[in-house]
Amino acid sequence: MQHHSKIDQIDEAVKNDIQELQKRIQDYHLGREDEERFKLYRLTRGVYGQRQTGVQMFRTKIPFGKITSQQLIRLADISEKYATGNLHLTTRQNVQFHYVKLNDSPAIWADLAEAGLTAREACGNTVRNITASAKAGIDPNELFDVSPYVQASFEFFLRNPICQEMGRKIKPAFSSSDHDSAFTYFHDFGFIPRLKEENGQQVKGFKLVVGGGLGAVSMVAHPVYDFIPTDQIIPFMEAAIRVFDRYGEREKRMKARMKFLIQKLGLSTFLELIETERKGLAKQSVPIDDSIVPTLIPIKKNITPAKATHPEEFEKWLASNTFQQKQSAFYAVQIRVPRGDIHAKTARQLAAIVQELAADDIRITVNQGLLLRFIQPELLPNVFNRLREIGLAAPGFDSIADITACPGTDTCALGVTNSTGLAEVLEAVIEQEYPHLILENNLKIKISGCMNSCGQHMAANIGFHGSSIKKRPLVIPAMQIVLGGGVDEYGKGFIAEKVIKLPTKRIPDALRLLLDDYASKAQEGEYFNDYYYRLGKIYFYDLLKPLAQIDVQDPHIFQDWGQEEAYQQEIGVGECAGVTLDVVSTILQDAHQKLSFAAKAIQLGDFADGIYHAYSSFVIGAKALLLSEDIKCNTHIKILDDFQTHYIDTEKFELSNPFPEHVLRMKQNKPTADFAKAYLEDAVHFFEQVQHIRQQQLAEANGEDKVVIENYYKA
Repeated sequence: MQHHSKIDQIDEAVKNDIQELQKRIQDYHLGREDEERFKLYRLTRGVYGQRQTGVQMFRTKIPFGKITSQQLIRLADISEKYATGNLHLTTRQNVQFHYVKLNDSPAIWADLAEAGLTAREACGNTVRNITASAKAGIDPNELFDVSPYVQASFEFFLRNPICQEMGRKIKPAFSSSDHDSAFTYFHDFGFIPRLKEENGQQVKGFKLVVGGGLGAVSMVAHPVYDFIPTDQIIPFMEAAIRVFDRYGEREKRMKARMKFLIQKLGLSTFLELIETERKGLAKQSVPIDDSIVPTLIPIKKNITPAKATHPEEFEKWLASNTFQQKQSAFYAVQIRVPRGDIHAKTARQLAAIVQELAADDIRITVNQGLLLRFIQPELLPNVFNRLREIGLAAPGFDSIADITACPGTDTCALGVTNSTGLAEVLEAVIEQEYPHLILENNLKIKISGCMNSCGQHMAANIGFHGSSIKKRPLVIPAMQIVLGGGVDEYGKGFIAEKVIKLPTKRIPDALRLLLDDYASKAQEGEYFNDYYYRLGKIYFYDLLKPLAQIDVQDPHIFQDWGQEEAYQQEIGVGECAGVTLDVVSTILQDAHQKLSFAAKAIQLGDFADGIYHAYSSFVIGAKALLLSEDIKCNTHIKILDDFQTHYIDTEKFELSNPFPEHVLRMKQNKPTADFAKAYLEDAVHFFEQVQHIRQQQLAEANGEDKVVIENYYKA
């Protein structure tokens, strides 16, 4: 295993992360750590198992997609040294590497850390990367720059004990304006800027929505506040995540997102529970300093303007890939990156262009592209010429020709069909047969390799997700077609509707049918979604149904795009979704570890963190004894109630107060030093009693430990 020579120059918290990752990998190789437990750990460090055995996908975590030219160069270096030389840009504004060896991940971490980047909590049941409009800070329609609020939220939740081991992930997003270019409507937390006048002063705040999500059951987020002051966004999220952590489902993974908890409790009850949590927060107000993300002061480039080498292409590129910033003396350039893949060599060439002609602030966009900012208008031909030389000057950024696609069966274990191969084919259909649509940016196509929506197909006007059709004895690769999703010109969000499933080789013909029908049946200037909902789902089912006819004599129908052999469905188990076996003694070790974390946090003066670690120890200790009696544990609140029923009420465990009340004092008291120390003392005493009871159980079982189901353990 490699040890990075410059690790001592890295921030202490990051250094600890790297050293812990090294040790856990060693323990895993030596058989000291169970595979499923190690999986849950490595996911929170950005290391995700691929479809291919023995290699990993490694994901970075880049708040609002902002990187510098030097960071882009570092990412290119890492990919060439440890991966395939490709940088894959994601819909969550991250960069992923593929075919990474597990043993190389600590060295990648160190290289990232030196460049000011991280992979902490990039995967797993954590607060994932916080996304934002790529135009933030230069958007002509914005009320203010949301970037500092994203950065502050990112820093607050990074390594925060409340969100390291949740039942499922949390995804926040910040849009720069009401156009909702960050798709807040399908996020767990969504923020859109607002200004309010108070005492003659303009006060910044946000419209807040909660509980949206894509996937197999997509939901539009619920509006909560028309205006929440900026100092309240972090306390609200913290309290909401505490509620989610305590009440959220953990056994049934497909029902474990925040949207399902709100559906189960009702929005009003969910908000009431959030209010009850607020007293236990360390800070009731978290003011955010706008200077946390420095404002760029552009310097005029003393460069001779060039003439565009290909004037006709330049005009298309100018119309579709550039816009005038709110800083009217400058333009931004948007770069179309097919399928989000950019080679390391190209990335370095792009970094050189940025250093010469733009501000040193590159944004990864939510549609897998890139955005450059603060370019002098007279230098746009220079930028075009240079981008064209490296293959990054294709027009049609964020148009129907700029198709979003997840990696699908290329690398993902959950992939059912090949999304990237289909995207390439459909882009060719648009460019060759419908070239007039290359500048059409009110019509979007998105593709996911499965129903989980990493390609955000449910937020597309025309979307596809991987599926299959059984035609015994063979299986036909297919795509479920969904229509009517996305954001209209007024910022209204739509969730697409499932219309019909077709063989994947028929999808190009399906696209042709849809585009031709739209051209002939749409009313003057009618938005695609209005056209779709006006005619209705049955109309489109009937339109596309002839393509569903199966001719078993056609060998191509049994092949997926990019494959020459017959399709074989190979769906793996997604990471975080596995079931394994564990033992109660291991769970008790986790409870003891939480006590150690609590003591250390309190010693450092982080009383709220210490209290939450102690709370976790209570829950895990109670869970261990419940599992020893085969009592399912699917939520924290159920663990507290069931421990009362099965241990306190039956007098197997002595406690003067009701157990839920005893544990949940942490949300009724301010996190003072005195309360933190007293609460930890109670948690230690509880753990000692749990250990004593467990020893009695083992004695009665002749020392044989209890095997339990991992799904229950996850609670």
